[in-house]
Amino acid sequence: MTAGTAQVTAPPRAGADRDLWWRGAPFDPRGNSLNLIRLVLAFLVLVSHTFPIAGWGEGPTYAGENLGGWAVIGFFVVSGYLIMGSRVRSGLSAYLVHRIARIFPAFLVCLAVVAFGFAPIAWLVDHGTLRGFLTTANTPLNYIWANAGLWMSDYSVAGTPANVPYPGAWNGSLWSLFYEFVCYLVIAALALVPIVRRSVVPIAIAFVVSVLAQMRTDYVVNGLFGGNWELTLFIKLLPYFLGGSLVYMLGKRLRLSAPFAILAAVVVGVAVTLAPAWGGQLTAPLAAYAVLWVSMVLPAPALILRNDISYGAYIYAFPTQQMAVIAGVDRIGLVGYIAVCTIVTAVLATLNWKLIEEPTMKRARDAVRR
Repeated sequence: MTAGTAQVTAPPRAGADRDLWWRGAPFDPRGNSLNLIRLVLAFLVLVSHTFPIAGWGEGPTYAGENLGGWAVIGFFVVSGYLIMGSRVRSGLSAYLVHRIARIFPAFLVCLAVVAFGFAPIAWLVDHGTLRGFLTTANTPLNYIWANAGLWMSDYSVAGTPANVPYPGAWNGSLWSLFYEFVCYLVIAALALVPIVRRSVVPIAIAFVVSVLAQMRTDYVVNGLFGGNWELTLFIKLLPYFLGGSLVYMLGKRLRLSAPFAILAAVVVGVAVTLAPAWGGQLTAPLAAYAVLWVSMVLPAPALILRNDISYGAYIYAFPTQQMAVIAGVDRIGLVGYIAVCTIVTAVLATLNWKLIEEPTMKRARDAVRR
């Protein structure tokens, strides 16, 4: 999953720093390990998808949500914080240029890699020839064309992947990108009102409204929008995003410390357990607080501080896992399968960062400066 840059140029503050442990300190945008946290979330999605893709069941779940779902929620919380910061610092045009550059080029390349890289191999394994691959629905070109707007209308390419435990879907992770981009647009629209960029109150109101909508999802979806089920996931995820945004707007007035971070995490856990339908949404700002504190005390390798491969890991993990099943890697067992998929995904994510994301974001920054 993509988000605004965490602006990390120095190692995180040492875990022994008493301010962070007891007295509290403001979040340091240039001394945190959010890149590492997002990378961990991306690989938790990989672990979660291992079970259905390899035919080993649903995998770990809690409060009606599987491990991958909770990882996606974590992405939305972190993205809400970072994207609100991006909008506050940028005019509308610069903000949109950065957001489009961050999410679309790598996404489109990933579609092409699946359509003309992964899928032909799967077709060849199934048919022994490439004859008919380009013209069988959903054709490779239509896979790219139909999904290019982030809304995933068909996950298969020429009927592949087939003969696997989870057929007909090359990249089941991409569904969330549409909703994340809509959240970007929500923040863009809200911040057109000048006070939204100066005061915490409007975002707080928006957050409360979003939580109330989640509490009354049936009424909103079936009553106000005529049964449009596509809104269900957006209503579910928006409060997490706005919860992160709300924490950003609190700014330096919010001091991060161990006691409050632990308390926040406990409250979130209790809320999710007692009210799984909306407890997580209600306590999203507390989740953001806890994650930000962890990012300040958790050390991260310098390589990860300089290179954010979490988006690439997120978009390439699922097709890598499907291809691994086609190659029979799942036969070596759960741990071995996860290890192989993690290594291959990390390589693809690194190539994606170096060849697509990093150069594109540099060009976007240069274009905005002109």
